[in-house]
Amino acid sequence: MTLSPEFLTLFGVFVLAAIAPGADFACVLRESVSFGRRAGIVSALGVGSAILVHVAYTVAGVGLIIAQSILIFTIVKWCGAAYLVYLGLRSLTARSKPLSNGDHAIAVVGQSRSAAMSYGVGFLTNLLNPKATLFFVSLFATIVSHETPVLTQLAYGASLAVFLALWFSFVAVFLTTRSMRSAYERMGHWIDRATGLVLIGLGVRIALQKAN
Repeated sequence: MTLSPEFLTLFGVFVLAAIAPGADFACVLRESVSFGRRAGIVSALGVGSAILVHVAYTVAGVGLIIAQSILIFTIVKWCGAAYLVYLGLRSLTARSKPLSNGDHAIAVVGQSRSAAMSYGVGFLTNLLNPKATLFFVSLFATIVSHETPVLTQLAYGASLAVFLALWFSFVAVFLTTRSMRSAYERMGHWIDRATGLVLIGLGVRIALQKAN
C-alpha cells in the first residue's frame, strides 16, 4: 500500500482522535492498573481489533445506514453508555490488594483476570463506542473516495487497527512501569475511584450525545 495523500489524511485525523483521552484510554487504564501489564496489553489488542469491525461495516455500506438512522444510532449510543457506566461502577466498588514481590500486576482485584476477559472488555469498549462509530460512518466515508478499491480501504482500516493496538499497548506498558506501580500502591484506592468516575462521566456524556 502506497502512502497516498488520502491515507495520510485519514491516518493523521485518526491519530489525533486516538491519542485524545476517551473511553478506550479509560478502559486500558483500568485493566492495566487493576490487573497488570498483561491485561492492559490484551485489552489494547481488543480495542485495536474492534476497529476492523467498524471498517468492515463502513466499507460494506452499513455505516451509511447507521449514520442516517436515528434509531440505530440511539441503540448503539445507549449500549455504549450503559457498558461504560457498568465498568465505572466496577471500578468504584473494586477493592485493591497489595502486590507480591516481582509481580507485574499493579493490583489484584478479586480473582486474577483471564486474557479472554481483558480482550473482551477492550473489544466491547471500542465496538460500542459511538465516537468510533461516528468516525467511520462520517470521516472515513468522507476522506476515503468511493473510487478507492475495497481491498485498499480494508488495508487502510488494518493500518489504523494496528496503530491503535500498538498505541494502547504502549500506554499499558507505561502505566505498569516500576514508578507508576509504586504510585498505584500508594494511591491505588483513589486511582480506582477516579477511573470509575471518569468512565461513568463518559457514559453519561455519550448518553446525552446527539447524532449530528
